[in-house]
Amino acid sequence: MAAGMCVYLMIRRRKTTIFTDAKETTNVSELKKIIQGITKVAPENQRLFKDDRVMEDNRCLADYGLISTTARAQSPASLSLVNRMENGEFEQIDITPLSSPPELPDVMKGQEAAHDTSAN
Repeated sequence: MAAGMCVYLMIRRRKTTIFTDAKETTNVSELKKIIQGITKVAPENQRLFKDDRVMEDNRCLADYGLISTTARAQSPASLSLVNRMENGEFEQIDITPLSSPPELPDVMKGQEAAHDTSAN
């Protein structure tokens, strides 16, 4: 594997979703600087999580399994972002679920779904 392959990230906080890319070798502190350019929140006031695990500033993305084969453009890896509140504490992870499309009307469903008699 070539060093510095691109990883694609979806960083979520509340109703905000940031899509960005970085290198596998990018440190978490560098990623926070990228986020700062978007959110205007200083890196020391940000905390990133991968699977509910705090990401340490001096570690690189690959240390958290964020590599080009698992964080692709068509299916970016998901990270959570929290910010430091005025009292100095970090907020809890709060991600607003993405909306789901409405269910298809019966006329648009396949014939097997509309005439399923195996439920008896």
